Amino acid sequence: MPKLWDETIEAHRHAVREAILETTWALVREHGLMSVTMTQIAERAGIGRATLYKYFPDVEAILAAHHERHVTRHLAHLTELRDQPGDPAARLEAVLERYALICHHRARHGTEELSALLHRGEHVAQAQQQLIDLFRDLLAEVAAAGGLRDDVAPEELARYCLHALTAAGDLPSEASVHRLVAVTLAGLLPPR
Repeated sequence: MPKLWDETIEAHRHAVREAILETTWALVREHGLMSVTMTQIAERAGIGRATLYKYFPDVEAILAAHHERHVTRHLAHLTELRDQPGDPAARLEAVLERYALICHHRARHGTEELSALLHRGEHVAQAQQQLIDLFRDLLAEVAAAGGLRDDVAPEELARYCLHALTAAGDLPSEASVHRLVAVTLAGLLPPR
């Protein structure tokens, strides 16, 4: 098969998959998790049910794929912030700030039922480990520059950051999220 044909087919499959993911998410936000059917998704996406079933076995699988894509994008953005040139402490603050805002906004975009469905499974555990690794590596850079407490290992401080900033999901405003980040950063400073 010619390369152009392969690329065209792959682009079409990608477009169909994206349409399915976005359509399903829109329907769940409009009607709730328990009200969405595969027939509704196929009709709204403009594809046949048979085609839909070639991509996904059920609504839950579609939502899991949508969530995994979403998490991957967040991790890529955090990695991009971490890898910027410049002062490691400033990059750490930028990464922690972005993560806290992600947690804050995540809490406003779904029900408990949807959250329980999406925040389980292997991809979530892998993403959490990637976050810890990302935080740990950046914290080690800050430590090497002398800007981090030395009585706690960077791995433990990474877990502290992850869990402390997850609380941003319960905060009422972005201003309160910024204060949480400031308090978290203060906990990372060397003791006086």
